[in-house]
Amino acid sequence: MARLIVWILLAATLVVPSPARAAVVEAWTAPLSTRGRYIVDATGARFKLKSGNWHGASGTWNGDGDQNDDAAHHAGENAGRVPMGLDRAPLTRIVAGFAELGLNSVRLPFSNEMVHDPQPVADTAVAANPQLRGLTPLQVYDAVVTALTGAGLAVILNNHTNTTRWCCGVDGNERWNASQSAAAWEQDWVFMAGRYRSNPRVVGADLYNEVRRTVLDDPNWGLGDDHDWFAAAQRAGERILAEANPGLLIIVEGINWTGIPVDGFAHERPTLAPVRQLSHTLTTSGKLVYSAHFYDYTGPNHSGATGTGETTDPRYRDLSRADLFATLYQQAFYVAAETGQHFTAPVWISEFGIDGNPGTGASQRAWFGNFVDYLIQADADFAYWPVVGWQETRAANGWALLFWDEAGNRASVNDAGDWRTADWQRLIAAPSRNGQVDPVARWSMLSPDHGDYVQSLRMRAAGDWDNGARKAACPDDQRLIGLSRTGNRALCTDVSATALGTGAFQAVTDERYATSGDWASGYTKFQCPAGSFLTGYAARGAAVSSALCTPSSRTLGTAGRTVWFDRGDNRPAGSPGGDFAAGNYKGQCTNDEYAAGIAFTRRAFSSGNPAALYCRSLVG
Repeated sequence: MARLIVWILLAATLVVPSPARAAVVEAWTAPLSTRGRYIVDATGARFKLKSGNWHGASGTWNGDGDQNDDAAHHAGENAGRVPMGLDRAPLTRIVAGFAELGLNSVRLPFSNEMVHDPQPVADTAVAANPQLRGLTPLQVYDAVVTALTGAGLAVILNNHTNTTRWCCGVDGNERWNASQSAAAWEQDWVFMAGRYRSNPRVVGADLYNEVRRTVLDDPNWGLGDDHDWFAAAQRAGERILAEANPGLLIIVEGINWTGIPVDGFAHERPTLAPVRQLSHTLTTSGKLVYSAHFYDYTGPNHSGATGTGETTDPRYRDLSRADLFATLYQQAFYVAAETGQHFTAPVWISEFGIDGNPGTGASQRAWFGNFVDYLIQADADFAYWPVVGWQETRAANGWALLFWDEAGNRASVNDAGDWRTADWQRLIAAPSRNGQVDPVARWSMLSPDHGDYVQSLRMRAAGDWDNGARKAACPDDQRLIGLSRTGNRALCTDVSATALGTGAFQAVTDERYATSGDWASGYTKFQCPAGSFLTGYAARGAAVSSALCTPSSRTLGTAGRTVWFDRGDNRPAGSPGGDFAAGNYKGQCTNDEYAAGIAFTRRAFSSGNPAALYCRSLVG
């Protein structure tokens, strides 16, 4: 009992930050969602992610040697399967340090192995937090989440690795399904998202970290196989929202690396470039965020390696300021910068960082200053890697923003002597868009490239409306406005209308409702009943097999026109929504119209491809 009293008194003196250093996280209301390129809170106010990465729980072991030996861990820093620093400072003091840095959110990595690890953490790993002794890594993770959210910080769960070891090379953690099945990965996400459902300040699911090549195989974006990161993220994100926690942001990082890093072989860092032609559409609108990582020592075609795996391609730090800015835009930032597109979404730079030691080279320092300039210019959401490090190893690993020694003393990026201080402080203090963000029109792509792409929750619950066909349907708050001649792609939107009703859907497979005159002479016309929107379709091969129609909740206009796209694009000026079927002919109604029918022909030498849309005025 005496020992317990001593601990309580000691904790009381340690966990409360001094008044001079105290910081308060800005008030915000969960849950978070998106409006165009911005993340907003439940009141519609901008919530810019000013985040830090608190690593350790996903592992620091390098993969060789005794896991109990500090030397076998990254930079000699053994986190003990828990977030870094719990051996050196009380949990609440570490969390208070995050707020003092100006952070409002934390990306908290975990591994799939950690989720199932039954072995209690070593007492030494939580020496400064004896209340955590005897707990499993997941239970310690729970306590950390509670402390962070209790202090007003938002927490983004990050599935960093399959196994609990340091990331990110050819290490068995290259893909979500590198050391486990995709089904096991999805189930772990359902478990983790559901575990924190009652904590509204757990706001996001960062699905997987730095998807990259194994020794033999590349990941891809949309090929439909078991290496398809686009499809895997789609499935996992939708299961999280439907089965575990509908309030979470679903965060999809671009592909980190493909190809063989040897001069003469194809290799690149695709990042978010593929999103321009193939973007995600979740069943719940306003929940998608894209993510990317940038470090000075990597490059658009440079793996970041030195020696084996190093090529003659420039690293980001080798680029001029102008070339760096152009590259950053092309690889990631265009997703947020180009508004009103099917791919428009917030972009969170969920990792960037640099060594703060005095010996850091001039090119690295210049890169960091330029990168911070770009983050400020783009008003971008960000997360620094990492926040916590060991003071004893700082000379060799000075990347952290906060350093703790074994005695519990702390050093900070804001202290004298850290060359990053000015850059960090101007990043945190930079003016940015804040306050209320008005709702914007949503544009979404349907891509039934390899099977059904039914994004309507109501239609999923209703069952198969066209057995044996490949089906696609817009989210329940959107209508179909564009269609491609080949490839079966489509564009959905809620622009200029909030009139989608809740009445029964109807699958149209004949011309019984084509009573508005012959708007496509000689062609078969699947037209929706009066007062209904076209919201989906089905195809067998290239041929249209049905049109899916949804009743409106208000009176719609009846004046219509035919939009042919069998011989070329026929889209409104400016192509609102963007190119939803690159390389294919497309037809699209204007923003003040709705699609009410599809025309096609199965005449000789025709494949039944869509040839025309019947577009009607939204208002009478």
